[in-house]
Amino acid sequence: MPSFDTVCEANMVDVKHAVENTAKEIGTRFDFKGTPAAVELKDKEITLIGDADFQLTQIEDILRNKLTKRNVDVRFLDKGDVQKMGGDKVKQVIKVRDGIETELGKKIQRLVKDSKLKVQAAIQDGKLRVSGAKRDDLQGAMALIRKEIADIPLSFDNFRD
Repeated sequence: MPSFDTVCEANMVDVKHAVENTAKEIGTRFDFKGTPAAVELKDKEITLIGDADFQLTQIEDILRNKLTKRNVDVRFLDKGDVQKMGGDKVKQVIKVRDGIETELGKKIQRLVKDSKLKVQAAIQDGKLRVSGAKRDDLQGAMALIRKEIADIPLSFDNFRD
């Protein structure tokens, strides 16, 4: 039976390289000299450190540019709140989305079910498997998901015929 998986996964190698390039640019820029401005990646969290909110905004802008150059969709980034650190430093944690949350999975599952296409959708640990009898129905389901869920960077893989 033909099927495909709907996933929400960033290429972590490209994210890592973008963070490293951002750190390198912060080290060479004149307006960041003598400040605690830094960016680091741990697991799937990017931490921005700076003097003030304005500096965090500048670092985030550099990071977004580097991610865009590496073809990583910036919709993968989930910004957290700005937190005060010791002294006059502030930090912000940005999480890189990985996997489809259960609420979104249920929403997509309901969308596919209500579409009257002859396909079934099943949630499987961070992925949504859509299966059906005909390839055309699956392609219609892909088009429907792309159209209706535009705020999250979904991709389709593991297409089996």
